[in-house]
Amino acid sequence: MMYLSLISGFVILLFCGDLLVRGAVSLALKLGIPSMLIGLTVVAFGTSAPELVVSIRAALTGVSGIAIGNVVGSNIANVLLVLGIPALIYPTLCDQVSVRRNTLFMVSATLIFIFLCLFGQLVFWQGLILFTLVLLFLGYVATHAVSTSNGSGGSGGSGVSIVEEEFELPDESSGLPKNPIMIALFLAAGVLGLPLGAHFIVDGGTEIARAFGVSDSAIGLSLIAFGTSLPELATTVIAALRRQADIAVGNVLGSNLFNILGVMGITAMVAPIDVPPAFIWFDLWVMLIAALLVVPFAMSKGTITRSAGAFFLIGYVAYLYFLFVADRAATMHGA
Repeated sequence: MMYLSLISGFVILLFCGDLLVRGAVSLALKLGIPSMLIGLTVVAFGTSAPELVVSIRAALTGVSGIAIGNVVGSNIANVLLVLGIPALIYPTLCDQVSVRRNTLFMVSATLIFIFLCLFGQLVFWQGLILFTLVLLFLGYVATHAVSTSNGSGGSGGSGVSIVEEEFELPDESSGLPKNPIMIALFLAAGVLGLPLGAHFIVDGGTEIARAFGVSDSAIGLSLIAFGTSLPELATTVIAALRRQADIAVGNVLGSNLFNILGVMGITAMVAPIDVPPAFIWFDLWVMLIAALLVVPFAMSKGTITRSAGAFFLIGYVAYLYFLFVADRAATMHGA
C-alpha cells in the first residue's frame, strides 16, 4: 500500500503540475500578458510547484527530513543524474549565453543556503531572505532581457528569447487549452491535485522509511527527490536522443536555483524546518560539490563528454550507497 501511495502521488503530482502550468500560461496569454512576464512568473514558479507542495506538506506535518531532503536530493540528482545520463547518450555543450551567469548564481545560492542551514533550523526570516533572492534573480533576468531587446531594435524578440532560454515557455502546439472552460478545468485540476499528490507522497515515503528502518531524510533525499526530478530527466533524455542535449544545462541550473531559493524560501516562511545533523555534515556538502562540478564546463563553455557523464552517474550511485549505509548506521546507533 505504501508503494501504491508513493507512485500514485508522483503520477498525480507530475500530471497536475503540468496541467497547472498549461492552464496558467493559457490564461495569461488570453489576458494579454507579455510572453516574457509569463516566463518569469507562471512558468518559473509553476514548474517548481510539485517540489513546493511536497516540501510544504512535509514541513506542516513535522517531517522536516522530507521537506529539506526533497530539495537537497533533487539538486544532487539534477546535476549527477539529469546531466550525467544525457551526456552518455550524446555529449552536452555548455555554450549557451546564460550558462556562466546562472552557474555562478546557483553556486552562490547553494553557499547561502548552506550557511542558513548551519543555524539548525530554517524559519521565517531565513525563508524571506531566500525568497527575496529569487525575486532579485527574476528582476535581473527581466532587466537584462529588456535591455537586450532595446539594444537590438526594441522589437522585444530578443528579450523573449532570453526568457525562453531560462524557463522554456510552452508554445501553442504543446497542448495549451484554448476554451475558457478547459482553462478553468486545467487550473482547478492543478490547484486541487497538487496537494493531494503531495499528501500521498509524504505519507507513502514516511511509511517506507519506517518499514525499512531508515530515516525520513534518506527517503526524501533518494526516492522522493528522484521522483520530483523525473520530468527534468525525461526531458533531457529525449533531447539527448535528438542530439539537442544542450537544453539540459539550462533546465538544471534554473531548477536548482528555484529549488533552493523559491521552494525552500516559501516553505520556511510557511512552517519552520528542522535541519537534521546528517545534512550539515554530509548531504549539503555533496550538493555543493555537485554544483561545483558544473563550474569548469560552464566557465570554459566546454562539453560534458560521455566519460564525464559516466563520472557523474557513478558519483550519484556512490552518494546513494553512502547515504543509506550512513543512515542505517546512525539508526542502529540511535536504537
